[in-house]
Amino acid sequence: MEAEWRDKKLYPLLGILLLSILLYLNFGNNLISFSIPWQPQMDFVSANSTHFIIVNAGAAAAENPSTVYINGWNSYWLMQESIWGGPSRSRVSKMLQKGAQMGLTVCRTWAFNDGHGPNSLQISPGVFNERVFRGLDYVIVEARKHGIRLILSLVNNLNNFGGKAQYVRWAQEARMNVSSSTDSFFSHPIIKDYYKAYIKGILCRKNSLSGVKYADEPAIFAWELMNEPRCASNSSAPILQAWITEMAAFVKSLDQKHLVTVGLEGFYGLNTTKGPEVNPGEWAASLGSDFIQNSAIENIDFASVHAYPDSWIPHADLGTKARYLTQWVDSHISDGDHVLRKPVLFTEVGSLVHVNKQGFADEDILLKTMYDKIYESAKKRQSGAGALIWQLLVEGVEEYGDRFSLVAWDNPSIYKLILKQSCRLQSVFAKSSWNRKLNKDPCFGQLP
Repeated sequence: MEAEWRDKKLYPLLGILLLSILLYLNFGNNLISFSIPWQPQMDFVSANSTHFIIVNAGAAAAENPSTVYINGWNSYWLMQESIWGGPSRSRVSKMLQKGAQMGLTVCRTWAFNDGHGPNSLQISPGVFNERVFRGLDYVIVEARKHGIRLILSLVNNLNNFGGKAQYVRWAQEARMNVSSSTDSFFSHPIIKDYYKAYIKGILCRKNSLSGVKYADEPAIFAWELMNEPRCASNSSAPILQAWITEMAAFVKSLDQKHLVTVGLEGFYGLNTTKGPEVNPGEWAASLGSDFIQNSAIENIDFASVHAYPDSWIPHADLGTKARYLTQWVDSHISDGDHVLRKPVLFTEVGSLVHVNKQGFADEDILLKTMYDKIYESAKKRQSGAGALIWQLLVEGVEEYGDRFSLVAWDNPSIYKLILKQSCRLQSVFAKSSWNRKLNKDPCFGQLP
């Protein structure tokens, strides 16, 4: 046995591995990062007019980019679970592995947790908790391992995990002359500098596990400026528009390799003629956001839309909700094709499990409606570029759940629906399934 090791010259490699382990155990957070040489090869995703494309390495391949339509999901909790290591990280790995097994290719998750808590990523403006940052490092490495790309959201509109309200509090604590309205987040120069410092800290981060700078990491699909931006007053709409313009340009100044999106829910503003016709209610036009204006900004690469008929029109029957969802999707895809000339990605699609009069769960009509519209868009080469279900869990992370969350493999009908969508999108663009080389093809033997 010793002769075989000497003949294969594996002693030096073994020594390097042992040294790496010893350094980690002894120096912890001060450890110098070592590159992981066996990371899978991945290519960056770009946008070409109304389509997402993957341009493979090499001059010949660059002339024939692969068009991709996306089936994906949300698991906002991945970084939080990755902080702890051991069983906690194993749940993150399981979620990414299970996603790949369902043919899913993009996961949207939080790259923020702002505040003074022990598990916050940003504990004060521009100051990061290295332990939490290493959790995000792990998420990115594991995603690449399983052929998954990540949409990383950079701040929350809501107060959960700090959000824009935390930035306003930081400015107030620094004795800045700041209005108590959270709309100050979009307008106050000091707060905007705080956010830019955060963006720079994220994009310039060198992964402690892989040694790859985030701005150079192909497992990152896109940067999302904010989760569901809203204004406290509709009079702040021009300020939000200016903020998106400024921050998208700032991201591009640091990173030209990744896509950028806003994080919109897709509501039409007061000045959009189709607003009253398509919005779920008058309230939707009073939030300061506008799907057309916000998405048309030059450095925004694709439009984002959310869909929650169960929440938006809660008293309607299921058939009415499905018809509304169809109109909602058709309107935004039409805007992507004819107005924006950009891909439209439905980054949150939430629906409840509906129970019929006999007490049995109905087929998930709303999710099926969304999937059918995306499949139709793919066949017609339209701008409806994909949908991400909200949200998927694994056993042991129920604390992150809400009424739209589920463990997919505990719900066979939904699991089959997700897998079927992955496979029929793959059948339209056979070469677009970027994780087939990394995982056993989940669509082998499946009918589209």
